[in-house]
Amino acid sequence: MYDYPKVCSDLLEDLPGRTKDVILRRFGLKQGGQPETLESIGESYQITRERVRQIEKEGLKKLSKKVKKHGEVLDGFSEKIDDFGGLKREDRLLFVLNNRSYDNQNYISFLLNLDDFFEKNREDKSFYSYWLTDKKSFDIAQEIIQNSYEKLKSIKKPVPLEDLKPSPDYPTHKFISYLEISKDVKQGPQGLFGLKKWPEVSPRGVKDMAYITLNRKGEPLHFKEVAELIGDKTNPQTVHNELIKDDRFVLVGRGIYALKEWGYEEGEVKDVIRRIIERAGTPLSKEEIVEKVLEKRIVKKNTIVQNLSNKKYFERTPDGKYTTANNRGGD
Repeated sequence: MYDYPKVCSDLLEDLPGRTKDVILRRFGLKQGGQPETLESIGESYQITRERVRQIEKEGLKKLSKKVKKHGEVLDGFSEKIDDFGGLKREDRLLFVLNNRSYDNQNYISFLLNLDDFFEKNREDKSFYSYWLTDKKSFDIAQEIIQNSYEKLKSIKKPVPLEDLKPSPDYPTHKFISYLEISKDVKQGPQGLFGLKKWPEVSPRGVKDMAYITLNRKGEPLHFKEVAELIGDKTNPQTVHNELIKDDRFVLVGRGIYALKEWGYEEGEVKDVIRRIIERAGTPLSKEEIVEKVLEKRIVKKNTIVQNLSNKKYFERTPDGKYTTANNRGGD
């Protein structure tokens, strides 16, 4: 890894004082590391923002010739971007080029700006800002993003990266590099890829995090356990309050929640029994009812039997089976 601050200092040392100061401040190369606007710099020099822009442009033009002597640094940038398929999202690129560190990113960005070989596309409503070395790479990225978007819309749930790749042998790091510039397709907390608007991909609040937690575990959990798994000192009562109001979740036992999409049903045990019998269209034996209820709810067998004995809701047929009260089904 190169000493980027030293490289930048070497480039800037021969510039006139004001030009050097303008560039240092515009790219956040001074202590504090925050890029400044044309307006703020202009105010300090009592000149217009347009004049500041001209000074910056003239300074960068001089430096673009001088930077060639640091060709090994630029070649390293080019090789890395090429390895990612010819483009890379800006924040991810700066992180990688600095050996996976957030230090010195302003210096790297400054050096990239000095060479016309590197082209930056700024952030818009569809894409994050990214750097590229090959314009064709963006066409490839667009096609991959569009295909992935359509596939996800069709599947309607997050999927592993391998399910989106055009072929198993397609280089994973290049495929990710293309996808990550998109604002519509995103990797969620579970590591799966989906549409950004989906709650399991871009969770908002406790209930979405609870959904992700239950989905990850794949089994019903007590709301206290859900809170513990969410972490960040999440209040268990807050989880309970959110889940009971959200129709994605079903209370299937004492404080135990499941996802409705798993086939669990809401309501009291007697309601579950009634729906089971009605769907069957014929009286069912006690054993059949118990088995089917346990597929829908987490309750004790005795609780089911006690509900069946309530003559207000259920009747026993002559052959020992059960039907709903005043409705003997096929009898």
